[in-house]
Amino acid sequence: MNIKDLTMSFGTQDIFDDINLQIKDKEKVGIIGVNGAGKSTFFKLIMGKLEPDKGKIILKPGTRIGFLPQVISDEIPNMDISVFDFLLDGRPIKKLEKELSEAYTDASIETDEKKLKFIMKRIGKLQEKLEYYEVYNAENILLKIVTGMNIDSDLLDMRLGDLSGGQKSKVAFARLLYSNPEILLLDEPTNHLDMDSKDYIIQYLKHYNGMVLVISHDIEFLDQVTTQTLYVDKTTHKMELFPGNYEKYIKIRNERLKTQERILDKQLKEEEKLKKIIAKYIGGNEKKARIAKDRQKKLARLEENKITLEKKQKLTHFKIKINQQSGILPLKCENLCFGYNKEHILFDNLTFDLSRGEKFLIVGENGVGKSTLLKLIMGYLKPVRGEILINEKTELGYYAQEHELLDNEKSILENFDNFNISVKELRSFLGNFLFTGDDVYKKVKYLSPGERSRVALAKLALTGANLLILDEPTNHLDPQTQEIIAKTFRDYEGTMLVVSHNIEFVDNLGIERMLMLPSGEIKYYDRNIVLYYQELNNNYKKKKN
Repeated sequence: MNIKDLTMSFGTQDIFDDINLQIKDKEKVGIIGVNGAGKSTFFKLIMGKLEPDKGKIILKPGTRIGFLPQVISDEIPNMDISVFDFLLDGRPIKKLEKELSEAYTDASIETDEKKLKFIMKRIGKLQEKLEYYEVYNAENILLKIVTGMNIDSDLLDMRLGDLSGGQKSKVAFARLLYSNPEILLLDEPTNHLDMDSKDYIIQYLKHYNGMVLVISHDIEFLDQVTTQTLYVDKTTHKMELFPGNYEKYIKIRNERLKTQERILDKQLKEEEKLKKIIAKYIGGNEKKARIAKDRQKKLARLEENKITLEKKQKLTHFKIKINQQSGILPLKCENLCFGYNKEHILFDNLTFDLSRGEKFLIVGENGVGKSTLLKLIMGYLKPVRGEILINEKTELGYYAQEHELLDNEKSILENFDNFNISVKELRSFLGNFLFTGDDVYKKVKYLSPGERSRVALAKLALTGANLLILDEPTNHLDPQTQEIIAKTFRDYEGTMLVVSHNIEFVDNLGIERMLMLPSGEIKYYDRNIVLYYQELNNNYKKKKN
């Protein structure tokens, strides 16, 4: 992959400025940088979904590119097909076989020699493609991937649209690996992976016979998979390719920073010395004037080559205040039953309540209904049986895992139209979430998933809600921002119901009790239980045994 003179902007905002670099075939490259630096935009440029203002990304003709987005629903147009059919479609074998059969039929009846030659050439290309997709071994390859990624056989017959967010991500990842592209583009691939699946993916990618470009905040994953690190600088709009994984990148960056600081310290001392000489000799006799003039030239050269240290990343700061205290029991669920159909009941006779000020965690395997339970409480779904009792003093605030509550066609500012706050106050408030200047006029659909997460958190912070319903709030966020929101939620004075697979985040919240799905059992917070679920894909069947 050759990148030449790449320049890109959105309106008045620069994204990339005259970037030139080369990435060799079969390299495994970790792409890092703050939210909004342009990492996801870079992927869209590679795929041809965006056109640069200047320059180009040069790939070999016909290069097969596979893409795993952060928000899976953005990339799957048909949610009505079965999971197995969706996986099989990862390789266009049926389509190619049909075209090959038609080509052979055409060849058998063609009498014109030139046309026959053309058809035979087409047959050769179709056969090459089928060989590339290992037509006779394809199903075995798919079954190995399905097994390696812990995709339950019961899932294969389900409708794609009935899967949870985590299940969709895992299935989409499996299809991508099966599709066998020459370049893999992965955007936060470990967000929904259990430990076993993650280990399988790490080994798979290490030995993958192609180029892998991966955007991730998962440092452990990057360190194990990547051979190079591409840093995208939001301030300078440049990219720089470093040898080695993330750990090596950090060492190189730290050493470079120390060297720059030493050079800058010498330059500042030299600058001070030259200024003193100039001040002392300027306006003196001819000899002194010559000395002053000489030092002025040296000072000009020094300032031209002066080291500029990289600005430290600003951090998100926000506080969630409640409008009023809730009742003693802000929420109660009694004998709750829900399923998307009679054959797929997620939970039955589920009963629990929350005490005012309590931090309550929901744990369970992907697909057991954690997000569904939150949607039932919010009133987006109706239970088959049972009641959800919300105290009259309870005010709900909801953070949706896939940012469903944001209007993608509206700007950041317009997404706050329902709040009684002046534009000036709102802009000041959004500055706490790193949205400044013209950023606030961007449409949400053009934001990175990390930026969308910050918009959703900003909306949540303005609600004044005394019961927060949080569905994977740390997904898409860089580690520093994760730490900040963990502290914010820990200091929150209201009640909290949270779904999260992020053990570091959960540890810092002050969780008191846990609801375990699908059993409905309630236990006091136990870190080992959360780790157990995380490491074994929250496999309820294994727990039961």
